[in-house]
Amino acid sequence: MTFFFENHPRISYDVQKNGISHTVQNPLVRFKIQELLKSRSALYYTHDIEEGQSIEFIADRYYGDSTLDWVIYIVNDIIDPQYDLPMDYQQFVAYVKSKYGSVESALNTVHHYEHIIQIQSVLFDGTIVPEKVIVVDETTYNTLVSTERREVSNYTYEERLNESKRTIKVLHTDYLGQFLDEAERIFE
Repeated sequence: MTFFFENHPRISYDVQKNGISHTVQNPLVRFKIQELLKSRSALYYTHDIEEGQSIEFIADRYYGDSTLDWVIYIVNDIIDPQYDLPMDYQQFVAYVKSKYGSVESALNTVHHYEHIIQIQSVLFDGTIVPEKVIVVDETTYNTLVSTERREVSNYTYEERLNESKRTIKVLHTDYLGQFLDEAERIFE
């Protein structure tokens, strides 16, 4: 992310609203690029971030240049890498402890209840039909048969949330040059 703001245009802005303008990099450029991506049908790779992998490593792997990490941040609408990317196991455990007091407490406290509408299944052609659940209150949960209900602990909730951030999109290398050219025009 070190190189992300390097080419952003600079504007004069009264940051503290005190009549004194400072030169800052234009934060709105990001949104112009996002709109550019939405208006084009580009192809993406999907990548599952493994334990210990950085976005710089992923940029180097796909683009041969770790300084193109900012492209991955933009493509995935990642604004804050600390919160928008998955935590490694040790970070995750520390986070759970800081939020819930201990891992044991997080495991033993119900976050919410789910009504299982459909279990995950695999069709004859290999198509995976995903599980479907709805969140219900405790009273409704207690009226359901055991095969149709599930308690979700704080730990499981946080784990699911963390894992949902693991799969990212990586702009196909065939479109990288065009993306960089268009980004450079916006930054001018």
